[in-house]
Amino acid sequence: MTVLTERYELSCERIAAIAAQQEVSENYKDYFQRMAAFIMRLTEDYKKVQAGFFDQTANAADLETLRAENRVLFEDILGEDYAKSYANPDYACEQLGEGFGSLLSYLYMGLRQMITYAFEDCMEEFVIYMELFVEIYNAFAYAKTEAALSDLPEKAAVPQESDLRETLYWFKSDYAELEMQRRIRSMVDPEYGIARSIVMDSDLEDLRYLYRYGAYVSPDTEKMARYLNTLPEERIQMIADTYTEGYRIGFVKGNKDISIKSTVAVRYRIGFERIVRAAVRNFEKLGLRATFIFEGAPTNRQYYYDHKEDMALFLDKKLVNRRLEALRAACISYKEQAGKYAGPAVIEVFGEEPFAPEAKKTACALTKEQQKLSAELQGAIAELYNEYMKKEETSFTIIAFPVPDIGAQFEEIFDETVKLNTLDYTTYERIQATMIDTFNKANYVEVKGMNGNKTDLRIRLYPITDPQKEAIFENCVADVNIPVGEVFTSPVLEGTNGRLHVSRVFLNELEYHNLEIVFTDGKITDYTCKNFEEEEENRKYIKNNVMYHYDTLPLGEFAIGTNTTAYMAARKYDIANRFPILIAEKTGPHFAVGDTCYSRSEDIRVYNEDGREIVAKDNSVSLLRKTDPSKAYFGCHTDITIPYDELGSIIAYDNNGNSYAIIEQGRFVLAGTEELNKPLDA
Repeated sequence: MTVLTERYELSCERIAAIAAQQEVSENYKDYFQRMAAFIMRLTEDYKKVQAGFFDQTANAADLETLRAENRVLFEDILGEDYAKSYANPDYACEQLGEGFGSLLSYLYMGLRQMITYAFEDCMEEFVIYMELFVEIYNAFAYAKTEAALSDLPEKAAVPQESDLRETLYWFKSDYAELEMQRRIRSMVDPEYGIARSIVMDSDLEDLRYLYRYGAYVSPDTEKMARYLNTLPEERIQMIADTYTEGYRIGFVKGNKDISIKSTVAVRYRIGFERIVRAAVRNFEKLGLRATFIFEGAPTNRQYYYDHKEDMALFLDKKLVNRRLEALRAACISYKEQAGKYAGPAVIEVFGEEPFAPEAKKTACALTKEQQKLSAELQGAIAELYNEYMKKEETSFTIIAFPVPDIGAQFEEIFDETVKLNTLDYTTYERIQATMIDTFNKANYVEVKGMNGNKTDLRIRLYPITDPQKEAIFENCVADVNIPVGEVFTSPVLEGTNGRLHVSRVFLNELEYHNLEIVFTDGKITDYTCKNFEEEEENRKYIKNNVMYHYDTLPLGEFAIGTNTTAYMAARKYDIANRFPILIAEKTGPHFAVGDTCYSRSEDIRVYNEDGREIVAKDNSVSLLRKTDPSKAYFGCHTDITIPYDELGSIIAYDNNGNSYAIIEQGRFVLAGTEELNKPLDA
């Protein structure tokens, strides 16, 4: 018997006893009993994984049984059940008190990670969480015993809250290496994890394969897999070809050598395995082996929103340094594989019900000092990634598809999306070149809204010396960001001023009402929205989720999306509020706050198809990389799009005051771009 196995069996024995008989104060019995029962349930699943219960064999479970098993694992955080779950900070604080409620709710979220560890046979990770639970329980049991011996009242039969917090702190610190090793290895080691065998070896007609992941499988997940199984192989191959060819072209356009790379990280939602399998085979023809990073169906987005700042419980400078040390150690361990990593190839999904979160006072929130530490940590993580997986050598691609939750017209919308993803890029390239020629004459651009949109922005453009050889804007068709098309640039910050306003927008799956951002010399100086009654909550919402806790961010990109076909598809099917930013950014002008599109690869020479070099890749912030790299990058880039029906005008002006109208009243008016209006007028 190994030491790890012995630790596992001892933990099982102790937790089984906890589930049967409580030795803690009355207020905490229900919590510990439910947690112990949950863990014991996972130990049974762990055994079932080893026995092949979730495999596609004659002796394995049938589909109906697997559905029931999966539901039990996740029901506590689904739908109305979440209201009385200890994962819900409101309920936890109500039942356990504000201090212990937050800490024990955080513990439960950690214990839920054990589902993944059970299905992926990660015994060490599984055991350490069992031991953590036992340690926390023992603290409460010991406190009750001490209180009884001292004849103290029931309310005193609890440990010190600070001691409990310290236990969780040191757990997070002590096992940082294990966490970071897992994170890096999953990106760069094709032999790691269970997904390869699921995707490449399963009978995809037999939907039992979905339950082997240990992720949540919703009815929508099964519908997606079942639908893809109805498509002919040539259509699946065409979809995969679009996806992988975009990845290849990204290396070509970025002037990067794909031949020196050997791995690609394929990221996908479970249910898309037919497309993923075809894509993996395509990547192998390019000399790239896939690593697999998957996600299950969304369980409860409020649950994840409630816990997104749980690090506020104990984040400090010492922990930041500890996590960075652990990440560096992991990067060093996999240095060779990391150097051959080509970048991610992402399949996004859209169509779920839009999410507007509830702001809960019981949810953990970072202090101002912790916000600065969090931003510092994210920036340092990005620096480390770039050190071992150099961005100037890597690329990416992203493509998106609807899921059945989008509604009764799902199959039509899926076909329409495939059409959008395969539009003739040469048409867009030609039209967009006309726009770029015009912008090459300009000194600045003014963007104004209409129909209630209060946008009034002046964007300063990079000055060029030779318009025959240089270009301010990149002509973006369908490579790293599928579908076509847009032209984009890195604005000059100094002289870029005004207000950006969008009546409704979805950013990183969160909804914003009447989002307003004010720029002064290209940096955010004010912001608000109308999601909550209290202005403080609105500003906090933006600060946390758009600005990632930074006090300000620069305007990293100004772009004009030209895919009017996508825009009209959104209107036809009434799905504009469900489009991912990947498609939404192509349906109007958009502005990205954070890093530029050329972040960490500014010195690589990039050219449009006509041979002109793109010279507007830097701004005064990114140029700090030459003197103080820690201030040059933010590790975020959030696109905010103004739809055509809120767009009054985009007009470029040259140094002599001559104006060049690009769009007026939501229509393209520049000579040579009128073809883009056909979908709008159809």
